[in-house]
Amino acid sequence: MAGYDLTQIKTRYGIIGRDSKLDTVLDTALQVAKTNLAVFIQGESGVGKEIIPRIIHDSSLRKTKRYIAINCGSIPEGTIDSELFGHVKGSFTGADRDHDGYFGAANGGTLFLDEVGELPLPTQVRLLRVLETGEYIPVGSNEPRKTDVRIVAATNVKIEKAIREGKFREDLYYRLCTISVKMPPLRERGQDVVLLFKKFAMDSAALYNIPEPLRLTPEAEKVVMSYKWPGNIRQLKNVVEQMNILCKDRLVTPEMLAGYGVTPSAESTDLALRPASIAAKESEPIEQTLKMMQLMIQSLKMDVELLKQKSSEQHTGSHFVHQLPAPSVQIEQPHTISSADIDEVEDIAMDNEEDLNLEKNEKRLIEIALRRSRNRRNLAAKDLGISERTLYRKIRDYGIEE
Repeated sequence: MAGYDLTQIKTRYGIIGRDSKLDTVLDTALQVAKTNLAVFIQGESGVGKEIIPRIIHDSSLRKTKRYIAINCGSIPEGTIDSELFGHVKGSFTGADRDHDGYFGAANGGTLFLDEVGELPLPTQVRLLRVLETGEYIPVGSNEPRKTDVRIVAATNVKIEKAIREGKFREDLYYRLCTISVKMPPLRERGQDVVLLFKKFAMDSAALYNIPEPLRLTPEAEKVVMSYKWPGNIRQLKNVVEQMNILCKDRLVTPEMLAGYGVTPSAESTDLALRPASIAAKESEPIEQTLKMMQLMIQSLKMDVELLKQKSSEQHTGSHFVHQLPAPSVQIEQPHTISSADIDEVEDIAMDNEEDLNLEKNEKRLIEIALRRSRNRRNLAAKDLGISERTLYRKIRDYGIEE
């Protein structure tokens, strides 16, 4: 869709980041803005979901009308219906006049329902009616009212789980989720975390009149990129502000970060950021398995040659062996290996008779294990002698299709 520039959008709304996942979210928001479709934003707490509905409204045909953002989780259950749909005078104690509610006040504009997953079930029924008919009934009234409101909803609740547990209506979810947007967590945005660290360091230094903002050493950059950041951007900003005020040394080291709970993650999504000893430890069982299978193939080759010789001596001139004697070398095999598996492992062994190249061949070994276990990862991981989590990461890194 032409007519916008992502760099200009980022500048206008103070968005920092170059990651492709972030760009995809912004591009989706801008494309859907000109429509009246409901948008459902999912993402962890602190990822910045609240900026997307603002961009959608400002880029829509409703931009001259009201934009109202409310946090559904902050309104008490006893008053949520009145806040959203209004009430008439005398409908309850303290209702001394009519109240439009947010749906009435936002007529013609956009209503952002943050933390929509916190809505009580009776309120969800009322919201579904608005989405289906454009009508709502104020508390204490029998007369429906019309409204023309564009709904953008967001939640950090795992909505599929909430539906299974009966805490969120499935039909409401599908009404809200005409367009789905998933905000990426900070840990999946690569170098963006370093850019955000620098931005927050400069902002807080200017705010608190600190002459020199914090700077990260190369080692510290790796730490902030590998850390999980469970609180996402909100947590990063708080950590930077604390360090900017309390740290006398302006050059941030991994040791300084550790003092604020920011430590390298052993489960980093980027293998390059992981300590070499950890990566080697994870790969060791696969390497041992590969070597074992090499020895097994070599032994099998020797047995086959011996059997062929004995068969030739006993059945001279015959091309058919009626009975083969037991192999002279017994090899213990914990699982049944098909002939196709043996052929493939034999190829691996032949490719590596002089030099074992783990990176070149472990993908093929993983594929064998998955095929043997019929894509049951727990069995394949056990077969390879690694954890299921490590196997999952390697499947993803190698792009193995199951």
